[in-house]
Amino acid sequence: MNFHVLTLFPEMITEGLNHSITGRALKNEQITLEAVDIRAYSNNRSAHVDDYPYGGGAGMVMQAEPIYLAYEDMVKRIGKSPRVIYVTPQGAVFNQTMAEELAREEDLIFLCGHYEGVDERVLEDIVTDHISIGDYVLTGGELPAMVMIDAISRLVPGVLNNRESAEFDSFYDNLLEYPQYTRPVEFRGKPVPDILLSGHHANIDRWRREQSLKRTLERRPDLLKDASLSREDLRYLKTLGYEPEER
Repeated sequence: MNFHVLTLFPEMITEGLNHSITGRALKNEQITLEAVDIRAYSNNRSAHVDDYPYGGGAGMVMQAEPIYLAYEDMVKRIGKSPRVIYVTPQGAVFNQTMAEELAREEDLIFLCGHYEGVDERVLEDIVTDHISIGDYVLTGGELPAMVMIDAISRLVPGVLNNRESAEFDSFYDNLLEYPQYTRPVEFRGKPVPDILLSGHHANIDRWRREQSLKRTLERRPDLLKDASLSREDLRYLKTLGYEPEER
């Protein structure tokens, strides 16, 4: 998987992702990352890439030409036109299903906007996906791009080892993860649940599944409508007062 980022702050991208699991994946060449400075494609001496918006209004807008030139150069080097994700609060909200879909791509380009946005004409020409990480506004697109790259990288084969398997992450099977415990057995009067010390793996698996179902119902009941639930799951949820919606 190859990640390409068009940005005004390339160091923010490379430094932010060069740690932990993504850092290890970069070192092991399971993923690659390049962050291209859009300012390098500016056609003026001061490397400005923004201007006042037509029609008036507050703030500045990123110009189309530097972005398009940076994109064209990137496509030439890649040898094809991959999906281009524009990071914007106007986009569809990013989720695990999207991460799984995007992880199947060989190359992804992320376009990080700034100021009051990007000239619409370049967006119309190059962007394939408008994606948000939530209904709020950030200073720029770099942090959301890093969030998505991190989530997608975890799903690239070989990036996670067995102990870190994505199979047990929150949102696997559209359910939240069960509670986790480690040493000591008792912390400030709170013991580890006895079932986890029993060594009975079938019972532990059942307890974890029930805790995952319970936590999802309590914290994110909206996820249950799209979760893969067995009859046993539904029976347990019913004891907690859950009634599935009619489809």
